Amino acid sequence: MQSVLDPPPDDVERPAEHLEPPLVQSAASLVGGIVGDLKSLIEQQLQLTRMQIEAELRQRVVAMAVLMAGVVMLFVATVFVCLSVSHLLHWIGSPVGTDPAKSPLWMCHGVVAVLLGLIGGPIAWIGRRRFRSVVPFQNPVSELFQKKP
Repeated sequence: MQSVLDPPPDDVERPAEHLEPPLVQSAASLVGGIVGDLKSLIEQQLQLTRMQIEAELRQRVVAMAVLMAGVVMLFVATVFVCLSVSHLLHWIGSPVGTDPAKSPLWMCHGVVAVLLGLIGGPIAWIGRRRFRSVVPFQNPVSELFQKKP
């Protein structure tokens, strides 16, 4: 007869020993699957963030190009205003009848300055509105760390 202290014979199954290795293997495969899924999610989040930043950047570049076109036209108009004023001063100081042209040079510069201002002003205004209408990229993760009052 076998006592309680004697080890069981080899032909008797030991359920606890047979279940442990599969549990360890399945836990390891589960952890590996979770790590793989986490890696995939992080890569997808980074791709999404990159695409959102690129889209915002494209919108800002287009808006900045329109704004700069208007600003350049306004700058050239300002140069023509300066030329117009200098020629006006010269015309005022000249004796009457010395300018053979129908319209004085200062008036020609003034007309060009007004036309450039009328074209450049609205273009700059449109560019400014487009630049302000771009919705800035909002990263949900960074919003979690911002303190809200």
